[in-house]
Amino acid sequence: MEKQRNPRNKLLIFTIPLLILALIIGVYAIKENGSEKTPVKDPSGKKTLDSKNDQNSPNQQENQIILEEISNMSVEDKIGQMILAGIAGTTMDENAKNLISQFHVGGIIFYANNFETPEQTVQLVNQLKAGNTSNLPLFLSVDQEGGRVTRLPGGLANFPPNSQIGQVNNPEFSYKVGTLLGRELKEFGLNLDFAPVLDINSNPNNPVIGDRSFGKNSEIVSNLGIQTMKGIQSQNVIPTIKHFPGHGDTSVDSHLELPIVNKSLKELQELELIPFERAIDQGADVVMVAHILLPELDQTNPSSMSKAVMTDLLRNQLRFNGVIITDDMTMGAITEHFDIGQAAVESVKAGSDIILVGHDYNNVVKIISSLKNAVQNGEISEQRLNESIERIIQLKRKYSINDTTVENPNINEINDSINSLLNNYLP
Repeated sequence: MEKQRNPRNKLLIFTIPLLILALIIGVYAIKENGSEKTPVKDPSGKKTLDSKNDQNSPNQQENQIILEEISNMSVEDKIGQMILAGIAGTTMDENAKNLISQFHVGGIIFYANNFETPEQTVQLVNQLKAGNTSNLPLFLSVDQEGGRVTRLPGGLANFPPNSQIGQVNNPEFSYKVGTLLGRELKEFGLNLDFAPVLDINSNPNNPVIGDRSFGKNSEIVSNLGIQTMKGIQSQNVIPTIKHFPGHGDTSVDSHLELPIVNKSLKELQELELIPFERAIDQGADVVMVAHILLPELDQTNPSSMSKAVMTDLLRNQLRFNGVIITDDMTMGAITEHFDIGQAAVESVKAGSDIILVGHDYNNVVKIISSLKNAVQNGEISEQRLNESIERIIQLKRKYSINDTTVENPNINEINDSINSLLNNYLP
């Protein structure tokens, strides 16, 4: 005879699973509402929300904005953003106007011959900003290293060469030098500095680096270079570490000819690459690649045109995700051996994001035309352009680059700060 079941037991059989299910749903709902989202670290070390848990995270919103920006750009606009061009003279002439209004170049590099006085410099910078018709603001850049490589006018007090800063070997001093370099640029309305130099001065016969290097010791070059970089960053100015993968052991000036460095990857890893790898780990935003032939890595192409150097080594091995810019493609190392238009095409195919064209408007036009033809004939895909454009826009947004005009700098105040710093740290 079947045993009569207790109605209360029957009720429990149904109730307990329902309670467990309700508990699971409740915990899941709490997580979805954000009270239990897991913080993770982004590459900069800041805590962010796990994007798996938050479909509207700031990073995803940022990425969406950038992707929409890219989708609204023509191929010509994209190529323009990948050019950083020099201009002639001290005023915005017709060629300079064309660069920013017709070709929509991503930025301008200034040299000493563009600058006469602080007032004229600011006027030129403001004219370029006002004339920019692109939706993206301009990189406005200069080589302001201190020592013998300075561009800004107006009787600014100069810093000692990096070799002397290396002899002092005080990271705090290097950071403050970087801070004041960044302040100088900011006061003039500029936003990108081609400094610090991270080359190790291992060859005493080097005609181009010399006292621009912090020294021949990789530890000193790394530590001081990184602090200078961080000092520049502290002023919301973009630093550029250069000249990758290391210009310190050359006996030829790449402004005139193509240097050849017969070093293996292992040898580079034991010296030249150390400061670059550490700076990348410490948040470097831009790497300038040198015109150096390294036959052990690439028998044919200088570093600035080499996939082995820019993609395999810099991107993949050193995990650099920022913007790669070439050294000036109008230097003899390139123009004496290559057609400048095809060199730019090879450089982009190899992994560079920005082609630096320091001199001659016609060179800029030729490079833009060559890149456009390479896209049209399928040699460069539009997706390849998009990868670079995404990095360029990310950088401009990270530093809140804008085309807002600036007032004349206070040279006396800057000089007081520089002189005070030098008096405190130099013997």
